[in-house]
Amino acid sequence: MQKKPILVVMAAGMGSRYGGLKQIDPVGQHGEAILDYSVFDARQAGFETVVFIIKKEIEEAFRSTIGARLEPHMDVRYAYQQLDCLPKGYTVPEGRVKPWGTSHAILSAAEAIDAPFAVINADDYYGPQAFKEVYNYLSTHPDTNVYEYSMVGYLLKNTVTENGSVSRGVCQADAEGFLSNVTERTQIETFPEGIRYTEDGGNTWTDLEQDSVVSMNLWGFTPSFVREIANRFPAFLDAALQENPMKAEFYLPTVVSQLIEEGKARVKILHSQDRWHGVTYQEDKPLVVEAIAKKTQQGEYPAPLWG
Repeated sequence: MQKKPILVVMAAGMGSRYGGLKQIDPVGQHGEAILDYSVFDARQAGFETVVFIIKKEIEEAFRSTIGARLEPHMDVRYAYQQLDCLPKGYTVPEGRVKPWGTSHAILSAAEAIDAPFAVINADDYYGPQAFKEVYNYLSTHPDTNVYEYSMVGYLLKNTVTENGSVSRGVCQADAEGFLSNVTERTQIETFPEGIRYTEDGGNTWTDLEQDSVVSMNLWGFTPSFVREIANRFPAFLDAALQENPMKAEFYLPTVVSQLIEEGKARVKILHSQDRWHGVTYQEDKPLVVEAIAKKTQQGEYPAPLWG
């Protein structure tokens, strides 16, 4: 029998644009972080186990806040994304401080991932619908002759900020609703006349449909994905250490794209109409606080969240 899906939370990034430890920054009336609301929604959807991928440096602060609140309600596991967590024979280039990226984060948690799993960012508010969709899919779609993965897509207009540019993966689906490709747009901004992106630092802008489906890094995987990352990491390092030793990152969508191209995996696009909230910039925080307060007033969340 298939194991119950688990939730994996990537919380090792330090938030360079934000300035500070935004994973545990309070947005709720009783000190809750965005992450509390995501885990609460996941718990309501059926998830009972959560794996937090963190850095050793933030362990104490993280366990004493998030961990302390959640441990009475969830089976909480910790994994550590450290720079020197590399395959045998590889060493960290001198001067490198940047983590190796989201695929490396998952690899760091390999020992804690023993079931189908959903992956989220610690600092994004996804809304309840996403967790229901991905939990139900993971519970009913074991690997067949291909790996059966999923991704929750959001409408672009529900994921932008007024306070600067955002980076989004714009998704294309085939006729059956499976992901055919993701195009990373690293500078998307809102204008009075709509949403646009630039690839040349703002010299030229191209319109994007407001209802484009975008990835917010909420994926559903079977354990096969962890094995595939492990197999592909050395080849990534071989290239990265030659081309961009200080900054190259091993991203989840890169591995997903490779597996789709090779015919080894297919990714069902699930859909959420919920509005995403996040704190890309310090100026975003009051908007998130306001949105959470409103949802609490409307009875969507209890206060305090964990009773």
